[in-house]
Amino acid sequence: MYAEVIINSNAKDLNRIFDYIVPNCMENTIKIGARVFVPFGKGSKLADGFVINFKDESEFANKEIAKIEIENSLTEDNIILAKLMARKYFCNISDCIKLMLPPGTSSKEINNRVKEKTGNFVFLNKQVDEIEILIEERKIKRDTHIKVLRFLEKNDGVYISDLETVTEVSKAVFKTLEKNGYIKIVEKQIERNPFVNKKIEKDNPKKLTEEQQKCFDGINFCIQNNEFSKNLIYGITGSGKTEIYMQLIGKILEKEKDAIMLVPEISLTPQMVDRFLARFGDVVAVLHSKLSDGERYDEWQNIASGKKKIVIGARSAIFAPVKNLGIIIIDEEHDMSYKAENTPRYNAKDLAKYIAEKNSCPLVLGSATPDITTMQSAKENEITLYTLKNRANKAKLPIVDIVDMRNELAIGNRSMISFKLQDEINKNLEKKKQTILFLNRRGYSTFIMCRDCGYVAKCKNCNISLTYHMSENKLKCHYCGYERSTIKECPECQSKKVKYFGTGTQKLENEVHKLFPNVSTIRMDLDTVTKKNSHEEILNKFKNENVDILIGTQMIVKGHHFPNVTLVGVVSADNSLNMDDYRAVERTFQTLVQVSGRAGREENGNVIIQTYNPDHYAIIEAQKQDYDLFYNQEISLRKMLKYPPFYDIILISFSGKNLNQIKNISNLVHKRLLSVQNDNMSIYKPVPSPVDKIQNNYRWRIIIKSSKVTSKVLDIINYAINDEKIKKSKEVKITVDINPNTMN
Repeated sequence: MYAEVIINSNAKDLNRIFDYIVPNCMENTIKIGARVFVPFGKGSKLADGFVINFKDESEFANKEIAKIEIENSLTEDNIILAKLMARKYFCNISDCIKLMLPPGTSSKEINNRVKEKTGNFVFLNKQVDEIEILIEERKIKRDTHIKVLRFLEKNDGVYISDLETVTEVSKAVFKTLEKNGYIKIVEKQIERNPFVNKKIEKDNPKKLTEEQQKCFDGINFCIQNNEFSKNLIYGITGSGKTEIYMQLIGKILEKEKDAIMLVPEISLTPQMVDRFLARFGDVVAVLHSKLSDGERYDEWQNIASGKKKIVIGARSAIFAPVKNLGIIIIDEEHDMSYKAENTPRYNAKDLAKYIAEKNSCPLVLGSATPDITTMQSAKENEITLYTLKNRANKAKLPIVDIVDMRNELAIGNRSMISFKLQDEINKNLEKKKQTILFLNRRGYSTFIMCRDCGYVAKCKNCNISLTYHMSENKLKCHYCGYERSTIKECPECQSKKVKYFGTGTQKLENEVHKLFPNVSTIRMDLDTVTKKNSHEEILNKFKNENVDILIGTQMIVKGHHFPNVTLVGVVSADNSLNMDDYRAVERTFQTLVQVSGRAGREENGNVIIQTYNPDHYAIIEAQKQDYDLFYNQEISLRKMLKYPPFYDIILISFSGKNLNQIKNISNLVHKRLLSVQNDNMSIYKPVPSPVDKIQNNYRWRIIIKSSKVTSKVLDIINYAINDEKIKKSKEVKITVDINPNTMN
């Protein structure tokens, strides 16, 4: 018997199958998905890989598989999915396989990977009554011995270090007690529990409203009948979507099945986890990148063993090793974070549909501002649509006002905060209520320019202006991380007239303290959430310590429930509106509606939107919080301009150090595309990317519009990028992205 093996490597040259002889001793244990170690290349070093198929004959196999690692093997379903992903997302099969492995086990450095953490635990080796008799008969005399034994009578099986701390005795005491047969010391796995410091009060299911009940009943019917269905819960902010999710998962647990719940932001995960822990207890697992490697490894193993039945996490949690899947829920389904920006460039929503269908279970998408493509599918009856038009606690949506910042300039207000917003903040402070100020740009100033010669301080690695961060007094590149000290005079003309332009969250925080000297503020952006659990700490501090004003970027926009927030201020609604992307308008509308939804969750709320484009339909419909009206306007434009959902956009990107080489390769790919294109494709000429240099790599792109990305279209692209001349140009990196998050 022969095995077809994919070597675990990022090298494109190794993205192919290698045949190996299966030794007789392995024939009964080896399976598709097995992780194996094989002799590969020169020398005696073994390479790790995965079995993707078997066959009876091979003219290439001349080496045997050296060993199998059962512990970190995959299933046949995993291998099938990895093959599909590799084809659709133009990457190596091994790139996809790595997503499905336990954290810490994808590296070739097998000896350094994350493993179970073990420790010594102390147990009584005799019955409690017997211990008491021995103490009474003075056969156990020492106070330290009695102290340890009495503690173990009430707390048997204690980690030895904890027991040493609590009883204040030395390890020599434990050795003596063990030698005399009174206790036994056992090595056991220590579970690295990310919830160890959480104090959660038990929560019970709430009575559903009529709208919620209709939604619950429809999806529960599919659960009870083990049917695949694709469902969209389109509910306004505060309409109780999470309660529906939890009650549906309750039905899944009754059927002894598992659930996967995806959330878009790591900052949302702690709040969601708290609600699920309160309802379901210790069957909840969490998977996201802010956990330590050890915590993620233990959570993964708990899911695989069936100990944890509910998985909550960001995009990659879709690969969690659940055994008996009963439902997949994707909250805030419109969020762009469900699409990976690095290889493999997968869309978690597409994979969720495939996995749910394979497991004959419902897929539930939820949002107050659904993705235009998702809503179009619902309108065409490809998705079952459930609508929640009212807030679950009968609270009203906030009143939204628009402030034209052009008028503020005309009346002499040079502040970032309009007079109306200043007035509303003052009123909120007087009422002891909280305020959220949203500005989707971190740092202090977005660029520095010389007013004499026009010089702009740029990154030395990227063709992008540096952002000033006042707290560190540094200029930073938000693309590659390069930083340098700030400048006081122009390096080109030596002028002292260097001015800081634009605004960021740091500058906004300074402005707030100038206008309101006695207020307490807290800031949440990428600069303040670098440490583990910092998301949760900031949100808990704002909520529990009644901080007056929370200032933040997009991570404060979605899903959070702050009962005391009655005012939201959008400092600049135009930042996302002016992006060079066909979805800029949609994202602006979604962001404004979502951030508005943080106000007035339990009391009447107000929202102030500051803008230089008060007549834009995205701003106007966001003020009305009318998704349907916005959708009708946006979908007609998409159809006219041949954008998704009517056409797919394929972005072929070229990057490398040698600009001429990039031009030549991109032109060659373009020529090959034109030679085989079909009538459903529009292929545009190679041009520099909008950000044409990042980390000293020049960047060019080809854009393709296709009425549908069919198997034939995938074949055409694969043909175009796999020419021998292109393969030899290893200095040029080619990536293919279908419906990318950004057109940059």
